[in-house]
Amino acid sequence: MTSFVALGDSITAGYGDPMPGGTRRGWAAILADALGADLHNLAISGALTHDVALRQLPRALDLRPDVAAVVVGVNDTLRGSFDPARIAVMLDSTVAALRTAGALVLTARLPDPGRMFRLPGALARPLARRIQAVNEVADEVAARHGTLHFNAADHPATYDRRMWSVDRLHPSERGHRLLAASFFDLVSVALGVPLAARPSAEPGNPDPTFAAQAWWMATRGTQWMARRSTDLVPSLAKMMVTEWLTGAPGHLEKVTLPGG
Repeated sequence: MTSFVALGDSITAGYGDPMPGGTRRGWAAILADALGADLHNLAISGALTHDVALRQLPRALDLRPDVAAVVVGVNDTLRGSFDPARIAVMLDSTVAALRTAGALVLTARLPDPGRMFRLPGALARPLARRIQAVNEVADEVAARHGTLHFNAADHPATYDRRMWSVDRLHPSERGHRLLAASFFDLVSVALGVPLAARPSAEPGNPDPTFAAQAWWMATRGTQWMARRSTDLVPSLAKMMVTEWLTGAPGHLEKVTLPGG
């Protein structure tokens, strides 16, 4: 059986795709089922790129995977300590190690969180530039190491509201199924998996009720926003003020990968 190891953050950990028994599933589990693979999901909520490189990667290499997914970077953009150069080093070293170990590696271009949060333009623009910087790094890493690279940022269905859970940061079951099916399309030929095994796009569980969504927003949603308000919001506000004072967009220098 094919060994599949998934590295990343809460998206890969399955947040937004709850199961009736209280567990989470997510796109990696859906893809593993379609591929007939043995899944080891190492993804952790809140993980940054350096968490994947320093904590998840050693465990992944010990598992000797045939296929590995590295989908990370959104949390990096939501921190005041955002550093594209460090992201480049961490992502490049992670993917390089997995490829050297013989794994087929899956990577992705990430969607813009600001579009889902529906932030005001002055705050959304700095966040959009951050995710663009992460995606440029991911594109270079994918080209350098020959990963199977899914462009979630520009997929026509990505910003369909139905693809997102109530928090607008994690995919809904439908969104997780989109990720699983899109990655399946990329790996099925390489692994010789029949196209008939492609994951269904339609959810198997009922959507959360309006009451359940309202309860989440009133409890866990407000707690999440309070935490981010002490970190992300001041950082974005600082970038917004800089643009207003200088009359020019904030600039993120192009990052060169190590050895590039």
